[in-house]
Amino acid sequence: MTIEGPPTARQVPTERTFHGDRVTDEFAWLMDKEDPATIAHLKAENAWTEQATAHLEELRRTAFQEIKDRTQETDLSVPSRKGGFWYYTRTVEGKQYSIHCRVPVRPGETAPPMDAEKPGEEVLLDGNELAEGKEFFALGTFDVSPDGHWLAFSTDFAGDERFTLRVKNLRTGEVLADEVPDTFYGSAWSADAGTLFYITVDEAWRPHRVWRHTIGSTDDTVVYEEPDERFWVGVDLSRSEKFILIDAHSKITSEVRVIPADHPTAEPALIAERRQGVEYSVEHHGHRFLILHNLEAEDFALSCTSVDNPGEWVELIPHRPGTRLESVDAFARHIVVSLRRDGLTGLRVITDGSTDAYDMTFPEPLYSVHLAGNPEYETSSVRISYTSLVTPESVYDVDLSTRAMTLRKQKPVLGGYDPADYDQFREWATAPDGTRVPISIVARKGTPRDGSAPAVLYGYGSYEHSIDPYFSIARLSLLDRGVVFAIAHVRGGGELGRGWYENGKMLAKKNTFTDFIACAQALVRSRWTSASRLVARGGSAGGLLMGAIANLAPEAFAGIVAEVPFVDPLTSILDPSLPLTVTEWEEWGNPLDSAEVYSYMKSYSPYENVTKQAYPKILAVTSLNDTRVLYHEPTKWIARLRAIAPEGDYLLKIEMGAGHGGPSGRYDSWREEAFNIAWILDTLKTA
Repeated sequence: MTIEGPPTARQVPTERTFHGDRVTDEFAWLMDKEDPATIAHLKAENAWTEQATAHLEELRRTAFQEIKDRTQETDLSVPSRKGGFWYYTRTVEGKQYSIHCRVPVRPGETAPPMDAEKPGEEVLLDGNELAEGKEFFALGTFDVSPDGHWLAFSTDFAGDERFTLRVKNLRTGEVLADEVPDTFYGSAWSADAGTLFYITVDEAWRPHRVWRHTIGSTDDTVVYEEPDERFWVGVDLSRSEKFILIDAHSKITSEVRVIPADHPTAEPALIAERRQGVEYSVEHHGHRFLILHNLEAEDFALSCTSVDNPGEWVELIPHRPGTRLESVDAFARHIVVSLRRDGLTGLRVITDGSTDAYDMTFPEPLYSVHLAGNPEYETSSVRISYTSLVTPESVYDVDLSTRAMTLRKQKPVLGGYDPADYDQFREWATAPDGTRVPISIVARKGTPRDGSAPAVLYGYGSYEHSIDPYFSIARLSLLDRGVVFAIAHVRGGGELGRGWYENGKMLAKKNTFTDFIACAQALVRSRWTSASRLVARGGSAGGLLMGAIANLAPEAFAGIVAEVPFVDPLTSILDPSLPLTVTEWEEWGNPLDSAEVYSYMKSYSPYENVTKQAYPKILAVTSLNDTRVLYHEPTKWIARLRAIAPEGDYLLKIEMGAGHGGPSGRYDSWREEAFNIAWILDTLKTA
């Protein structure tokens, strides 16, 4: 069927008044997911997008094949030891999902078995079997009990992140009959593996209750319920397996309770009462609890308190402005602190019982490093994951005493990839207020610096979430066609510490947008690219960024890719009945209570500020079952763009059976990325 043109959504003006301001939303009817007219409109959008991009079908197939050909499809992760087993995942060529496995530790075996054949392999969970016949599949919890007897796992077949929890007997292979719907990520086992703690969500999708389930029983008990709608709850078992940790946290405040793992029916004991604006997390380490906190320490400090009588906090690492302490991991004889300094991640090792401490060092100027796969408490080494814009993800084991690093595996990149063929750079832009904003750049060697090269600029800038340098197989399809790839480390993220985040949220949110525009202009001034050959890309809160820069500086970009974009934030944050809204007030402000916040949010909301001007080409991608950024935000945005600025080229692509993360299977995800790559190359006139 040939469609004459892009779908035109009917306009049904709906009026609301806030703080004396009357707002008309002509596309509010699209918020009704159950209305057949809404579904018909979404399907028409998909049909138009498919027709409008039909000329890219061969390029999409080529890009997909390039991703596939560079990926080692049958592969396995580096096994991690826990108790008497090595745990790992493997993938099989032609299959969409990972297979979770374990093998017994052989006598005298101290290093992970890296051979492909694993004698005695036991398949714990095969995602392909669970997903058979399903359009979508995702795992939430995957938690093996301390004795290796039970597996708690949860599944989502819609993409709405509402998981059903089950328990499997790993000795018999039997999945128990009892199951719990509407659970959230996270679980914890008691020391004797007879009790499982888990979390359920309320109607607003907020995880608010921690439950205790006794294996073989159907009478579950609420252990903790959080009444404050700003707060989420989480549950975990300490690495030492001595304590169940229950945390309640809002965007800026937290509170932790503990239960002895060998006494699971005990009342949760409070570590420290919540204080507005004070965040802390707890890790068990021998006779003490380690406490990472921001009490009079903007970039956080590390303290400890007694396990027997939690109270006074004794300082271990003082606050140092500019060095953001992000997390702490305790092992029997060492502590490892994950930190961030000068825009880069880092790891600091502290030997227990001494003042000996050192920071791990790495050779590249730009990189990302973090702890990965360290379930054992009694260990003298830790596993880290390292990557950069040119180095594929690499897994090392680090001896904490000798500092020796052993490479266990680097993610294979087939087809003759050589990192020496690419260069990575750090440049800086100057924002309108004089702030210097870092940009990470990667390009194939020989890419011209005369303004002629096409480029993609990626950004996020919210929730203190940092977009650190990372390697991408799919990105090679751009780089090898001469496209420059850059990351704008804008305020609102956490790249330069807590202050970087604070200066890009609430009533300083516009800094995120002007920082990104400054980065785009810096790329042009530095002759990396030109405005007519630059595509901007971002997703979720980064999609808000995309919508804002489309209104503020449309002339700076040839195209914009907005994935699951938060482009109607004022409408969403004004509605406390929607998922996540109340918890978001400490990130964006509460426009219901504050006229100042209302006015400020309205002044930058992409949907509210569409005007009759020349926009760059826009591709918006969303999912019908997304519970984080609801599908109607980009749907309404595209409809309003077409109504007010009809000369533009706007496409909307909707996954009708997925959630916030898009398609769940790896081949489906590659096809989705190939679609985006083809659109980008076409927009950049590089195809």
